Amino acid sequence: MNHPVFLFGTLRHHPLRAAVLGAEAPFEDSRLPGHTVLEQNGYPVLTARDGAVATGLLLRLDAPELARLDLYESLFGYTRQALADGQGGHVWVYLPEHAQISPDAAPWVLSDWVARMGEAATLASAEIMLLARSHDRDALAVRYPMLLAHACARLRARAEPTPNSLRRAAGPKDVETVTTAHPYAYFFGVQSNDLRFRRFDGTLSPVVRRAGFLISDAVTLLPYDPARDCVLLVEQFRYGLYLRDAANCWSLEAIAGRIDPGEAPPEAALREAQEEAGVTLCAEALNFVGQAYPSPGSISECLYQYVGLCALPEDDRAIGGLAAEHEDIRRHIISFDRMMQLVASGEIQNGPLLTSAYWLALHRAQLRADYSVPDL
Repeated sequence: MNHPVFLFGTLRHHPLRAAVLGAEAPFEDSRLPGHTVLEQNGYPVLTARDGAVATGLLLRLDAPELARLDLYESLFGYTRQALADGQGGHVWVYLPEHAQISPDAAPWVLSDWVARMGEAATLASAEIMLLARSHDRDALAVRYPMLLAHACARLRARAEPTPNSLRRAAGPKDVETVTTAHPYAYFFGVQSNDLRFRRFDGTLSPVVRRAGFLISDAVTLLPYDPARDCVLLVEQFRYGLYLRDAANCWSLEAIAGRIDPGEAPPEAALREAQEEAGVTLCAEALNFVGQAYPSPGSISECLYQYVGLCALPEDDRAIGGLAAEHEDIRRHIISFDRMMQLVASGEIQNGPLLTSAYWLALHRAQLRADYSVPDL
């Protein structure tokens, strides 16, 4: 039995649809009278509207294809519902369970979404459907946002320059993947590969097994006030220290956070400054320290590190963080000299903060000489 399904949103993007269904399914252009497609938090929502006509695709799916689509849409809180097709029949559509559409919501435009998120969503969805073979729906729902962020990181990595004046100039045949497995997937994920890599004598290595932690990219930002010669640090409980049995699990750090899907690293740095510490900066105030893999033997994370020039507030003990993420973050505004004392004593143990502190030590005199208060 074939089930008629009307697709009005992101699944009109052919590569994404093939990734979700496992293969390209036949389709035809279609229209749904009495409805329009509006944007809610970046996603499309089908909304009833007299006189409107929603355009989309009509697919006739078998039961296994429909089950894959049900699972995929459920990850976003969409459920399958029957709507009249305007021709005496009905079609299945996927609608959010509790949609609150703003009265001034704009039309959702497929081409805009494809340009911004199409390739990343296709990568993430292909992986989520692979994980569906061995992980339950609840785990997939938690994993998908991080998979999407990791997909964006993969695309950044592919596009970034790779200087090789000293190291090997790697080619596409220098790593041969034999098998891929995902033994753990929840908020973070673990990937295991059997692979061969090019040795320095030109031969391929024997098949070796490697496993690593799949983490999306992140930013760090050290706010610095050149006029007062002071910095802003944040302090919070850190689970990694707890896992190591550290006597003190509270860490002094630069502002840090994950890069959201579709977000550029500088945008993430500015957002995190506001969320974690209540500090507003402009993009022109960011000084790029560098990007680095903090532990390349075991995790995929790449850090984009910045020092941000600003006029810091007088209040040096404010509490911040997002309540939705159970963050409890205390900020400290201290002199540059005090920060370097904390570096020397070992009280600062956070790698990105150490990097940014040493960078600031190198560039501090010039930054102070050149500084003028930026217009926010």
